[in-house]
Amino acid sequence: MKSIQVGLLGAGTVGSGTFKVLQRNQEEIKRRAGRGIEITMVADLDTARAREVAGEGVKVVADAREVIANPDIDIVIELIGGYGIARQLVLEAIAAGKHVVTANKALLAVHGTEIFAAAHAKGVMVAFEAAVAGGIPIIKALREGLTANSIQWLAGIINGTTNFILSEMRDKGLDFATVLKEAQRLGYAEADPTFDIEGVDAAHKVTLMSAIAFGIPVQFDKAHVEGITKLAAQDIKYAEQLGYRIKLLGVTKRTTQGIELRVHPSLVPSKRLLANVEGAMNAVVVHGDAVGTTLYYGKGAGSEPTASAVIADLVDITRLHTADAAHRVPHLAFHPDAMSDLKVLPMSEVVTSYYLRLRVADQAGVLAKVTGLLATAGISIDAVLQREADEVGGEGSTQTDLIILTHDAREGTVDGVLAELQALPTVLEPIVRIRKEELK
Repeated sequence: MKSIQVGLLGAGTVGSGTFKVLQRNQEEIKRRAGRGIEITMVADLDTARAREVAGEGVKVVADAREVIANPDIDIVIELIGGYGIARQLVLEAIAAGKHVVTANKALLAVHGTEIFAAAHAKGVMVAFEAAVAGGIPIIKALREGLTANSIQWLAGIINGTTNFILSEMRDKGLDFATVLKEAQRLGYAEADPTFDIEGVDAAHKVTLMSAIAFGIPVQFDKAHVEGITKLAAQDIKYAEQLGYRIKLLGVTKRTTQGIELRVHPSLVPSKRLLANVEGAMNAVVVHGDAVGTTLYYGKGAGSEPTASAVIADLVDITRLHTADAAHRVPHLAFHPDAMSDLKVLPMSEVVTSYYLRLRVADQAGVLAKVTGLLATAGISIDAVLQREADEVGGEGSTQTDLIILTHDAREGTVDGVLAELQALPTVLEPIVRIRKEELK
């Protein structure tokens, strides 16, 4: 049977890994797919780099539209990234009747509804396993492996840069800025790390997983996004003393009021598997009503791990290339006419528990005043830790840290009481609030 012909847009890190893995495992891949898969055309502005990556027998061009216009190309792999030209090229490929494989989580999180609708209308597939958690097959698991389940919630460490930074801060007791510089030196963080450290990258990924888990449209604009730039080394230390580790989590949950969709630093009990995911590794925990809790762990980025996911998508499309479009797995797991209109909850309506750290004057009655205001707001306390003044500010210090863990409370209620607490003359610095996820 004639090989499937593939056009590659972007010959960078993942593109080169895709070539290497396809070449190394071509016989096994052919046995799995039922026919050969060949990248026969590559587009990259840096044609010299592309020729070095592609080798002999592959046509290299600078203009991606030449790949899309080639009638022999069956599948287009988009590895350009970003929202701009990538969106236009993907839509043009779909209009030309090409299947698309992409690792572009930003594109799909923001424009996925438009892209999936166009693909459905044209009868082609858009596959995006590589867009979330690198080599971990979490999209496949959510879309197919767990299809019998009503997914209740999922939580993931889905950005390796931030997980590396938090692991280093905990292990070495260093502050955020110091560890970020080290992460950049080692290549774990980009020169401009904003998307990673501000939580945007993780929010793109959890938006896609939420859509597949609950059968809702992709709605990145409704996600609550908070990064790790304001985390202090002392909070990581206090969390450890209380039996928790701080991780940047992407969380999405089904509730009676709607869907939670949020990214933020979270205290996770040290005994949980997710709390022990260190360095640049990724992991996602999914809870379904039938299967219970399942864990997916592995490398979330890198040339060959991400290429593994790209090629898995190529194999899937190759297997289904001639199948009736109506019998393929829907892009977001649920058929387009069966998508849910469940609302994504604003953060003020989310219910979770909290870690609060207050720098307060070391004098009588402060703890009673703080706990009294919390009680008046209906927020119950799980644990209180008060540091010795000398430990916080040195000998003779007149201020101390008060750490409070709460039971579940509504975010809007917590916002209100924190404003009252901040106004107290005995509260000396901005209050630190970190959400807590038990992941039971």
